[in-house]
Amino acid sequence: MTIDIREAYRRALEDFGALVHRIAPGQWENPTPCADWDVRTLVNHVVNESLCVPGLLAGRSAAEVGPAFEGDLLGDDPLKAFDASVSAATAAAGDDGALTRVVRLPFGDVPGAEYITELFADALIHTWDLARAIGADERLDPELVEACAAWFAGAEDGYRQAGVIGDPHPAPDGTDLQARLLAAWGRDG
Repeated sequence: MTIDIREAYRRALEDFGALVHRIAPGQWENPTPCADWDVRTLVNHVVNESLCVPGLLAGRSAAEVGPAFEGDLLGDDPLKAFDASVSAATAAAGDDGALTRVVRLPFGDVPGAEYITELFADALIHTWDLARAIGADERLDPELVEACAAWFAGAEDGYRQAGVIGDPHPAPDGTDLQARLLAAWGRDG
C-alpha cells in the first residue's frame, strides 16, 4: 500500500462524513445496498465502529468495548454523534503506536495496522453505500480505491468465509477498478 493506512482511514471517514452532512431529513429511512439497513442504520454502524476504536487500540477486547456501544448511538443529533465518534477514532488511529498494537477482535488478535486497514475498507465501501442511498455522486477517491483493492485481493477469501460480505457480483470486462472492487464486496456498482 503506497498511502499510510492511517491517512487512508482518515480520508475515507472524511468522505463518508461529507455525505452524512448531506443527508436530508427525509432520507434517513432510505434503503442502502446493505441488506436490511437503511441510512440511519448504516450511519449508526460507522459510529459504533468509530466509538470502539479508542478502546480496542488501547488494548481492551471487543467483548469489553462492544456492549457499551450497542443500540441507537445517533440519538436526536446524528451529525454531532457522527462527528464526535470520528474525531475519537481518528485521534486513536493516528497515535504513533497504533499500527503495532495488538487489537483483540472477536475472531482473534490482529496487529493494529490490520485493524485500521479493515476499518478503512469498511468506511470506503460504506461511503459508496451511503452515496447510492441518498442519490449522491458515487465516485470514490481513486487512490483509496486502489489501496483498498490491493489489500482486499489478499483478504477477500477470509471475509467471504467469515460471512461478513455478500457473494461477489460479476464485473463486466473493461469495468474500472472501483466497479471491480464493489463487485468483489457484493455490490452492484
